[in-house]
Amino acid sequence: MSATPLPIPPDPQLLSGAARLALRYGGTFAPETVQRLLADSYQRLAETAAVRTHLVVLAERLADERLAALAHGTAAPGGTPRVLFVCTGNAGRSQLAAGLLAHAAKGRLQVSSAGTRPAGVLDDFVTEVLAEVGADLPEAFPKPLTEEVVAAADIVVTMGCGDACPIPAGRRYLDWPVLDPHGKPLDTVRAIRDEIAHRVADLVAELTPATS
Repeated sequence: MSATPLPIPPDPQLLSGAARLALRYGGTFAPETVQRLLADSYQRLAETAAVRTHLVVLAERLADERLAALAHGTAAPGGTPRVLFVCTGNAGRSQLAAGLLAHAAKGRLQVSSAGTRPAGVLDDFVTEVLAEVGADLPEAFPKPLTEEVVAAADIVVTMGCGDACPIPAGRRYLDWPVLDPHGKPLDTVRAIRDEIAHRVADLVAELTPATS
């Protein structure tokens, strides 16, 4: 009996992405694993997220994050802590938190974000208010929550997604009750950013050692 064929990517450009990812994760994952995960990432964005453009590019980015999470899960204990922010649309609060934490941690933490029901685009003013404090989001987009990123997280921070948010066994879990910036004016989004920034500062102080 022949082996089950690999899923065929819906766009030939995915083959180029699969080759890039296979090279990047060579020695960690087989090319077949990379191709399956890339095809699945494309399918999830096409079916579960409100994304309608740049699907090929975004699928490669999502697959890259999932592969990195898988690699983190198989690494020896004692590595860089990984923090996952989860909200409903991954368009506002979780993106603000991820951008602020990545900026404040300066590479000392691994940061990711996702949504239980991803939106199509980031909320208004999110990128603007982050840029005001030097925390850019050049490649951010709403992403679906996947098993790999949850399993790889050392800390999961939920932000208003209710019962749909994951509470993984054996992982530290925090809930930050922060106002949703969706549809809010610029000054309100700035205030939400500042509230999240205070929480992020406390998290950085706790998770990263003081430097002399």
